[in-house]
Amino acid sequence: MTFSLVLLFAASSLFLHGTTIHGEIICEDLTKDNCSFAISYTGKRCVLEDFEDKKGKVEYQCRTSEVVVEMMWNHIETDECVRACGVDRNATGISSDSLLDKNSIVTLCSPPCYQKCPNIVDLHFNLAVGEGVSLPDLCEQQRSNPDCAMIDLLSSGAASGPVGSEASRLFSAAPSPFSL
Repeated sequence: MTFSLVLLFAASSLFLHGTTIHGEIICEDLTKDNCSFAISYTGKRCVLEDFEDKKGKVEYQCRTSEVVVEMMWNHIETDECVRACGVDRNATGISSDSLLDKNSIVTLCSPPCYQKCPNIVDLHFNLAVGEGVSLPDLCEQQRSNPDCAMIDLLSSGAASGPVGSEASRLFSAAPSPFSL
């Protein structure tokens, strides 16, 4: 009976996580619904990209980015963390734009996200570093004075756009205190 449960769990895990080789997550094999906030078996973030097909229809492809995650690999973010952190599972690219939205900061800094979802927090920590902002400081400011936190962030010039390959070198060299 126990073996049947293990087999059932393994089969459902494979179904939920997408195509894998020996349990290894390969970004290019993930569906649109599992791509964003996933980490491949090599420790690189998966990124959802959109493109226009020959008929002009928008299609989506999951790709492996050059952004390395320290101390975490082979992970697809849970729906619970996606909801708790207020992120969009269908977001394309990797962008610091959410750092400019007051509601996004409130949700990201909330205990259900900040304390229980290290993958999403680590991503935003590194995005903030790339913009010259400290996420822990921003969250502390948010808790003590939400309006000043946004003013400080806006004056820093943060959240200028998608992360490029230059920024990915910075992220792979700057592990966050949230690394597992």
